[in-house]
Amino acid sequence: MTSPAAPWRQRLDDWVHSPAVQNLVMAVILINSVTIGVETAVTHESLAHHVLAVIDRVALAIFVVEIAVKLVAIGPRRFFTRGWNVFDFLVVAVALVPGAGPLSVLRTLRVLRLLRVIKFMPSLRLVVEALLLSLPGISAIAVLMSMVFYVGAVMSTTMFGEAFPDWFGSIGASLYSLFQIMTLESWSMGIVRPVMEVYPWAWAFFVPFILVSAFTMLNLFVAVIVDTMSSVAAEKNAQATTAGQEETGVESQIAAAAQAAEEVVADGWHPGEPMSAQRGPAAETGAGVGAAALARVGADAETGAEAGATDASAAVLAEFRILREEIAALRASLA
Repeated sequence: MTSPAAPWRQRLDDWVHSPAVQNLVMAVILINSVTIGVETAVTHESLAHHVLAVIDRVALAIFVVEIAVKLVAIGPRRFFTRGWNVFDFLVVAVALVPGAGPLSVLRTLRVLRLLRVIKFMPSLRLVVEALLLSLPGISAIAVLMSMVFYVGAVMSTTMFGEAFPDWFGSIGASLYSLFQIMTLESWSMGIVRPVMEVYPWAWAFFVPFILVSAFTMLNLFVAVIVDTMSSVAAEKNAQATTAGQEETGVESQIAAAAQAAEEVVADGWHPGEPMSAQRGPAAETGAGVGAAALARVGADAETGAEAGATDASAAVLAEFRILREEIAALRASLA
């Protein structure tokens, strides 16, 4: 049973998700992100710093009000079942951490508010959704890459650890050096060539490692993400196509039901006569294609026929007229 508060909650939810409010929130996010960056460049305790602090508090107040309105409108249970609402709540909650004490470092996470812009841009949301959906595939590749690094670290420590303890003296040092080599940052002149001066055959280890880690594995990461993005985009396109087909089917049923209603009213429906007694294409069409739209009309008609009440007959004709007006209004809204 719907509670009396449901209508005003629905209106509140519609208001907070209206384009005007959402555009205002996005503008505040962008302005606040800029002020957080500018705040790092001004002198502490200066006038500009105080002005930026006031702007930050005003923006935070707007964000808190937005979250509170959403919580009241849809309730905490529905609110926390939506991933973007949870993200917004956490980002705003971080800013409420006291500015002093051991947790003051969390204040730097205020800049994460800029990430809230993602939910306002469908293209960015598509990328984020694809990244999240690709995590299982990325995790599998990460495990395989970790195995390659571990094998390489053990081999390099065994082969080069004695001559180059700073780079390959332990498993940890070897892992870090191999990571630097994978990024191709000073891998040749910085590490490999000095090692080759002592071990001329060292290229036989480093070149295959670079080919496997820097090219093959990283390309696998990219391939998984791109494939997931393509799948997500195809799924959304399929959903849009299905929705369009369903809308077309509904419009066809509405048109058929409207035509059936027009013909039944035009033929005249006799009081006390059941709908099943109505003959002709109009009755068949109304009973077939327009069955869903005219369900309540048919029920009233059968009830009126069985009871022999003329009031029910008049109610049925009134229902037909109301249905005709609703169909006309729906057609106008679709146009």
